[in-house]
Amino acid sequence: MRTKMRPLLLLCCLFLLARVGTAQTSTGTLDVTVHITPTGARPEPVRQFTLYILTKSYADIVKEVEGNDELPTREAFIDNLKCTPQLKKWLKAHDVMDLTMPDFDKLVTPVEIMEVPEFLAAYQRSNSGGVTSGMPTPKFREADRETNPEKYNKQKQEYITALKKFVETHPSTITGMELELGGVNPKYQWDKLRADHKKKIAQLAPDIAQTKYLAAKADTDIDGRVTVSGLAPGTYWASSLNMDAASGDRRLNWDVAAKVQAGQTTRLELSNVNGIDAFSSQP
Repeated sequence: MRTKMRPLLLLCCLFLLARVGTAQTSTGTLDVTVHITPTGARPEPVRQFTLYILTKSYADIVKEVEGNDELPTREAFIDNLKCTPQLKKWLKAHDVMDLTMPDFDKLVTPVEIMEVPEFLAAYQRSNSGGVTSGMPTPKFREADRETNPEKYNKQKQEYITALKKFVETHPSTITGMELELGGVNPKYQWDKLRADHKKKIAQLAPDIAQTKYLAAKADTDIDGRVTVSGLAPGTYWASSLNMDAASGDRRLNWDVAAKVQAGQTTRLELSNVNGIDAFSSQP
């Protein structure tokens, strides 16, 4: 009986060995080395640095996160500003967000100064106190707005017409009005909105990368090397997410593709050549 069992046991062992061999050859290995070359120096290994092996490019992951949390368009942002409709219209018609820029006087016309209440008030303040000789003075009174609206509107229109003519003949008086537009300047809100959005994406993208697209992660050794085995055949990205590695005056991060094949070792070198400058990289 025992003699009959031996061939059966041998067959079982061979079957198991065959399955193990098949499993080993159905996956591949990714061997990554990481080096940075500082300016004027030799390449140095990046030690104890975490690399993430992703099934999707980190740059594309960032785009995915941005697509799910889109930054408001410039037009939508302007629509939500607390300012007059005339200023909103002017902003949409001009590729300008900073009303305090030094060359603002070259962008605005006398007609626009009269039409946009914020511009008119800024122009009046910048030329107030008798510093501008010959500038028309308003004769209409706010008290007449309710009690005598016809007189009020007539005198106000006369003032606007005279002031417009004065601005046209004295264009130098426009210079300096940008200093009076700080209180209604939308640039601060626009910059903060974009900065907050960028910060949010920088926080969310690494989380999405690790929860949805992470195949493996490991720290480089003393030689700047990482070896990841058991990877199914396909394309992977060796990524540092939004972290950068530093050596001397260089700060780099990576998002480099590598194709893994069954039963083979794919070697990938991360260096200055395929690195992204950390100061200009995406979140």
